[in-house]
Amino acid sequence: MAAPAPNTQQEMRRRNLARVLHAVADGGPRSRAAVAARIGLTRTAVSTLVDELLGAGLLVELGPGRSGAVGRPGTALALSDRGPCGIGAEIGVDHLAVCAVDLRGEVRARTAMDAANRDSDPGPVLEQLARLVGEVADEARGLGLRPAGLAVAVPGLVARGTTTVVQAPNLGWTDLDLAPHLARTGVLGSGSGTGTAVCSIDNEANLGALAELWLGGHTPPSGDFVHVSAEIGIGAAIVVDGELLRGTRGFAGELGHVPVRPEGRPCACGGIGCLEQYAGEEAVLRAAGLDPRATAAEHPGPGARIDLLATRAKEGDSAVLDALAEAGSALGTALTGAVNLLDPQTVVLGGALARLAPWLLPSLEHELGRRLAGPPPVSVSSLGADGPLLGAAHSVVRAVLDDPLAHRA
Repeated sequence: MAAPAPNTQQEMRRRNLARVLHAVADGGPRSRAAVAARIGLTRTAVSTLVDELLGAGLLVELGPGRSGAVGRPGTALALSDRGPCGIGAEIGVDHLAVCAVDLRGEVRARTAMDAANRDSDPGPVLEQLARLVGEVADEARGLGLRPAGLAVAVPGLVARGTTTVVQAPNLGWTDLDLAPHLARTGVLGSGSGTGTAVCSIDNEANLGALAELWLGGHTPPSGDFVHVSAEIGIGAAIVVDGELLRGTRGFAGELGHVPVRPEGRPCACGGIGCLEQYAGEEAVLRAAGLDPRATAAEHPGPGARIDLLATRAKEGDSAVLDALAEAGSALGTALTGAVNLLDPQTVVLGGALARLAPWLLPSLEHELGRRLAGPPPVSVSSLGADGPLLGAAHSVVRAVLDDPLAHRA
C-alpha cells in the first residue's frame, strides 16, 4: 500500500529532502541536474533543497563531475563523511560488538569483545555494552561525526514498536526493557541540532536481513526473500517487496523454533523437536561428537566453534560432515514450510550458516527439491556474521536519510 501523500508544505519539504538524499546515496556522487532527472523535480527546486542539505552538513560538494549531458559539467554532490552517523551494537551469546557507520555507509569505528552472556544477569552485560557504545561514540565524535542514534541486535523476540526483549532463551532474558540500561551511553538524547538521538532494539535475524537488503548482492530486484542466519540459535527474517514482514507482535520469522522432529529433543523455548535442536551450533557439535561446553571453553569467542567445524569439514572429518548433512536436511525441512507459505524468490543463508554453506547446501537443496515443485534458489550472503551489526548501524543511517530535517546540524 502506497504511503499517503504529504498534506502540508512542511511534510512535502521533508519528503523531497529525503528524496534528494536517497538519490545521492543510491547512485553515488551526482550533479544537481542528475538528481533532478532522477526524482522528477525541477533543477531550481532541487538546487534549493541541495543548498539546505549542504547547510545542514548532510551533503558536500566534490567539485565538477561529468553527468553525460552536453554542456559544462555540474558540481558533484556526495553524502557527508562527517555529521550524523549510526551506532550499531550486537549482543551475542558469546560476544558484544559495536560500530559506527557514516552516511556514506563506511564503518568508521568498531570494537568487540568476547563475553559469556548465556544465562547471564542482564545488568552487567548491558553495563559493559554501554561502555563499548560510549567508546565508539567518542571515537566517532573525534572523527567529526555525530551519533544520530543507537540500534541494538539481540538474539531473541522483541515486542513490535518497543525496546523490550520479550524472550531471549539463549541469554536467559525475559520481559526486559533495554532502553533504560542504555541511556547511560551518552548517545541517547545527545544529538545536537533539532534532532534527538534514539534507541531501537530488534531481533538479530531481522537486522541481518535488512543488511542483506541494503548491502548484500544476492537479493532479487523484487525484494522478496527469506534470510536464514545462525549463531547459537537459528533465526529467519522475511522480506516482502523490500520490507520486513514483522507480524502482529513482531515475532515473525522464528524458524529456529519450527518443529522438524515432532517427537524429538526438548528445546529451551519449551517446544519439542525444534529446528535449533538439529541445525544450531550446539546441535551440530553434539552430532559431531563434540561436547558444546568443553568446545566453547577451548575455542572461545564469536565464530570460533564454527571455524572449528569448517576446518574439520575441509579435512574430511566424517563425523562433522555427517552432522552438517543432518543439519542441512533439517534446515530444508523447516524451509519447505516457509517456502510453501510465502513463495519467496530466493533464500539467503547468512551468519554462521554462510561459513558452513559448502557442507550444508547439498542436503538442504536436496530436501527442498524432493518436497517442493520448483524450489527457489539458495544463495550465500557475503556479509557473514557481520550482518546483524551492520544492519543495526545502517538502520540508524537510513532513518537520517528518511528524515533529514530531524538530524540537521
